Amino acid sequence: MTFTTMTRRAMIAAALATTALATGGLADAAQARELRMGLITPPAHVWTQVANRMAEKLPEATGGSLTLAVFPAGQLGVEPEMFQQMSGGLLDAGLMTAAITSLRAPSLQGWFTPYLFADVSDAIDAADTPAAQEMLKELEQAGLVGLGYTFAGQRHILMKDAPATSPADLAQKKVRIVPFPAMKTWWEAVGAVPTPVQLTEVYQGLQTGLLDGIDIDLDALVGSKFNEVAKGLTITNHMPFPAVLVVSRTTWDSLSEEERTAFNEVAQEALAWGSDRQIEAEKANLAALEGQVEMVTMDNGKEAFAAANEAVQASFAGNDLIMRFQQEAQAE
Repeated sequence: MTFTTMTRRAMIAAALATTALATGGLADAAQARELRMGLITPPAHVWTQVANRMAEKLPEATGGSLTLAVFPAGQLGVEPEMFQQMSGGLLDAGLMTAAITSLRAPSLQGWFTPYLFADVSDAIDAADTPAAQEMLKELEQAGLVGLGYTFAGQRHILMKDAPATSPADLAQKKVRIVPFPAMKTWWEAVGAVPTPVQLTEVYQGLQTGLLDGIDIDLDALVGSKFNEVAKGLTITNHMPFPAVLVVSRTTWDSLSEEERTAFNEVAQEALAWGSDRQIEAEKANLAALEGQVEMVTMDNGKEAFAAANEAVQASFAGNDLIMRFQQEAQAE
């Protein structure tokens, strides 16, 4: 066991112990109950800003009965660990990638249909479709409550050296991915070697050559300073990257009806705020990277990656909810 692993586990144990102490004081009705929210993004990331906005507004919305403590940057563990904590009622909520959340609600993979959305604004519009809302309900069978979506930017390709200008440039390259089926299928069909590495370990992986590149949104790229160790950025817009606000069913059921209503209202405002902010952040992030990396735009990505796109679509066969989502998204 590494020192890093031991340290992280100690932090998780300490945070959960604090949660238990806070929960133990609930008998005093006048005492605010502190809820805990975990996420993997760094402090500057738009998703962390969304969580902090909820923490700022929740006490007033609940008349002081609820507060929210936010643990960014994987302080409570990687996403699978946080999902286990939520399922066991040890963690109250998480702002989780739809990618890893899809391991509990498979229809969420529909969000990662390659080239379904021209930009993040298109993806944001699709969050209100009936199919997108039905996807959230799938989480109930995993003992979770899905309240809504917010967005990071579109996904692009950052390479350690020169930017990729065609799929051939990616052949046999070790590219960091989020480990879920749709993204793995896409990259395997591209001909690369999809490599699951935790986000907190990507910087060193690029620096040492463990990784040749990464499938990344611009928020995470800029916020984690990956441009310091990788210099070739290809703007592909091949997939969006939503987050899902997930609440433990144990926690949700323990709240009063008034608290649930207030929590949901605060959540919806913050999620929408984050999505709106992301539209401008895409432009700001691109501007920040000018002169920092060699940047090319792949305008023909849909055609260039046709074989990989078809492989992902074939993997969705039989999932009627994903098919409806694609149709409703295209109609927006």
